Amino acid sequence: MNSPIHTLAGAITEKFIAADPAAAARALETFATHEVLLLIGSLKAQMLVACLNPMDPAKAAAVLRRLPLRQASYVLAHLDVPQAARLMKEFSAPYRERMRAALEPAFAQLLEQAGSYAPGSAGLLMNTDVITVRTESKLTALIERLKALPRKKLPPVCFVTGKAGELKGVIRTAELAFYSPQSVCGSIMSPADTLSPQADAETARQAFLKAQNDVLAVADEKNILLGVLLKQALPVAADKKSFWKRLAE
Repeated sequence: MNSPIHTLAGAITEKFIAADPAAAARALETFATHEVLLLIGSLKAQMLVACLNPMDPAKAAAVLRRLPLRQASYVLAHLDVPQAARLMKEFSAPYRERMRAALEPAFAQLLEQAGSYAPGSAGLLMNTDVITVRTESKLTALIERLKALPRKKLPPVCFVTGKAGELKGVIRTAELAFYSPQSVCGSIMSPADTLSPQADAETARQAFLKAQNDVLAVADEKNILLGVLLKQALPVAADKKSFWKRLAE
């Protein structure tokens, strides 16, 4: 059991991470691994993700390695793809195999492919923390999953997949109230707009413009859902010179 001082230290650490994850990560990097675990070991997964995402990969891997495998695999699967791939490289070969076995096969394969994605590509910018349901699932099951999430974590869309993880469509969270809870997800889904993980930022911008929404699914050549790209994740495009600035040159 944690002592009162450890409980207090954990509460302070949680507030630190919530206020500035990058600064918290830099500060924790200066501690020994066992000291970091005392401070963050009892925190919720979303706090661990926020802290480990900006942390030095070697340090983050050492911390994750000492968590229970089930917890560690969950946290790894919710990290940004580039950081998760870096951590996998830091693990020893035996532990890497154990972690790979604990991950969803599609995500484990994604981490192996991450090194081939170009900087700024959809594969590196996407978020893998998505809500998915099977085509045959009842809407009530999806609603119960969403109820368990904090309001600020509610996704704008949920994805409908087949048995092999292939993308079938999307259900917009804001439209759930219009359907009966007993509806089958596959019967109420809408077509999904997708991007290849190799798509560059300009291709993604054009896809967002065409789709007229702020969320695009990222799927591989077999249409297996890999993650979701948010419009806000795209790097800011270089400003084109205005007509008046060109005249002044």
